[in-house]
Amino acid sequence: MNAQPLSSLSSDDLARVLSEQQEAYARLKERGLSLDLTRGKPSSEQLDLSDELLHLPSRARDAAGTDVRNYGGLEGLREIREIFAELLGVRTEQLVAGGNSSLSMMRDCLVDLMLFGGVDSPRPWSREEKVKFVCPVPGYDRHFTLLESLGIEMVTVPMHEDGPDVDAVARLVADDASFKGMWVVPTYANPTGAVVSQEVAARLAAMPTAAPDFKIFWDNAYALHHLSEDEARSADILSLAEEAGHPHRPIMFASTSKITFAGAGVAFLAASTETVSWYLQHLGTGSIGPDKVNQLRHVEFFGSAEGVRRHMARHRDIIAPKFEAVDRVLSERLAGLGVATWNTPRGGYFVNLDVLPGTASRVVQLAKEAGIALTPAGSSFPYKSDPDDTNIRLAPTMPPLPEVTEAMEAVATCVLLAAAEKLSA
Repeated sequence: MNAQPLSSLSSDDLARVLSEQQEAYARLKERGLSLDLTRGKPSSEQLDLSDELLHLPSRARDAAGTDVRNYGGLEGLREIREIFAELLGVRTEQLVAGGNSSLSMMRDCLVDLMLFGGVDSPRPWSREEKVKFVCPVPGYDRHFTLLESLGIEMVTVPMHEDGPDVDAVARLVADDASFKGMWVVPTYANPTGAVVSQEVAARLAAMPTAAPDFKIFWDNAYALHHLSEDEARSADILSLAEEAGHPHRPIMFASTSKITFAGAGVAFLAASTETVSWYLQHLGTGSIGPDKVNQLRHVEFFGSAEGVRRHMARHRDIIAPKFEAVDRVLSERLAGLGVATWNTPRGGYFVNLDVLPGTASRVVQLAKEAGIALTPAGSSFPYKSDPDDTNIRLAPTMPPLPEVTEAMEAVATCVLLAAAEKLSA
């Protein structure tokens, strides 16, 4: 196929393209594929990198002599906090090490803010007439599901390559006190791969807000997940907010979920020391301490921040070829045809595919009927509603490399068929 936009073809040529893609799709369905690109999970090969954890820890006491098998230590082991404080660019005193799920920490913070208010809140959020969050889109579906479950209204702004549309955010929050917070995935954002610049982060930290207790939920889930040696550096949101006179505005989250074992890692929360105390106070009503045995095994496994960096280089060796395969197939099959655009991320776990407006749902349907599971169209938007029906999130990390290539060839066929159908109509 010549690299000519389908929209510029004559009716006869477009009919020929449609017929060709219908035939290609029929052959695709006959293959009986069963491939999955739905969620950003680490592959078994990546999980194998951490199997030494199954034989650790080799001791029962931390460096301070505390028996990790017992109760206590709500803030987590200092040793693991020191390692990840260096990696996340925060002070150890600002960091809490918890269980395996940073999403649980996010939920705890939201629930506590609703029930009790934060350290800078005039009242609990639940006593406000309405609570709204700014949501950059495309974004992380679980963030949106969490807000929806709590009845928090979501208002979208575009996500650019250097972060959220900060002008749009500033306009929303300046005069409307019902805007209580926003989500940001600052490094290799899910799913766009965007990296928030220091300049955008500084504006978010300093912007005037009608709500005195406005929060930035800074989910730095992919801070260490580089796909090349050109490693993005996360913006220093905690220091920026402190310098701007809003020290309690950001709450940072991170975890080792895609670094070691997805179901048995260590999650982290970082914030002002006052917010950390606030979080631990409420956490302490339902917990007597995290799994310190697991935290100690991670300390022994990594040894240092540099140990984490070496480990992440091994992850990169496994998954980078999969992202290269996605870009290669899409470029070979779709470039120049005017039916799709996609990013080439420097890190993270996703590729953001935008297809012809009005065809994303059709692409996902065609893929499903051909045996390829994709994340439902609209998942990267609040209420699962993409107004343009154009966005599809691709997650290539879990399948083996040959399956990634096979799946992307199939996706390209579905994109072309859906586009030809729409343009012919």
